[in-house]
Amino acid sequence: MITSRQLFFVKLGGSLITDKRRRATPRLAILRQCALELRGVLDVGAAPRILFGHGSGSFGHWEASQYRTRDGVETPEQWHGFARVSAAALELNRLVIRSFVEANVPMISLQPAASVRTRGGAITSLALEPIRQALDHGLVPLIFGDVTFDEVLGGTILSTEDIFGYLAAALQPSWIVLLGNAPGVLNADHDTIPVITPESYLQVREHLYGSGYTDVTGGMADKVERMVALVSQMPGLRVRIMAGTQPGHLRDALLHPLVCTHGTLICASPTCAPDGIDAAPTGTVARGA
Repeated sequence: MITSRQLFFVKLGGSLITDKRRRATPRLAILRQCALELRGVLDVGAAPRILFGHGSGSFGHWEASQYRTRDGVETPEQWHGFARVSAAALELNRLVIRSFVEANVPMISLQPAASVRTRGGAITSLALEPIRQALDHGLVPLIFGDVTFDEVLGGTILSTEDIFGYLAAALQPSWIVLLGNAPGVLNADHDTIPVITPESYLQVREHLYGSGYTDVTGGMADKVERMVALVSQMPGLRVRIMAGTQPGHLRDALLHPLVCTHGTLICASPTCAPDGIDAAPTGTVARGA
């Protein structure tokens, strides 16, 4: 059992909580399932501290793709699109908050656009104190992919992984859990790769590719690359990419992280993995959505 001092970052992927084939279509049953599982985790005496995040899925990505907001904002039409992207992200955020609060989870939403500033797409500042205060008082802070004002680009979009990367250096989480539709990072035979390390990533990265649906912030390839970079910088950090559709898997990842074998584990070296699980072999073809 883990101690309450550990901190987990958990992301609900846009592909998990929305139908990315249909504009602004939430998957409310999945949201309710995740909310109830988290409530069960919080009821355990040694529950970890948890920061949640979520993607925009079929809400913000549709608007952002139309206005190319990720590439920068300059014209009046683009600023109009900037506002529409923000509104779409907030619409989904309200649905997420409602689902978790109805499950009696003390979750509080902290909008990135109100506190984050970037330069050329890289975060230069982010208000950390509200997040720290929320965690200290037993709340579950919730951030999400959002627009941001940018010193160079005028405006742009930050993914949840962008924000997690910045927060990881400041808050030092033990684990990052990324929940999506795919059971993990898959090889050419559609089997889940159990472990990826910076060394084994060199063997699979050329085969990685992004999401097949509308996603302006990158798909699985970008996700894996970012997480490999993070564990290289923070060798004590472990990342698990797994499906959020299976009941009990989120609970396992939060309460029994060292023995959980769901999905793909990304860590600094093969010794980080549970006994008997090897890093991805040469020649695997990694896939995911």
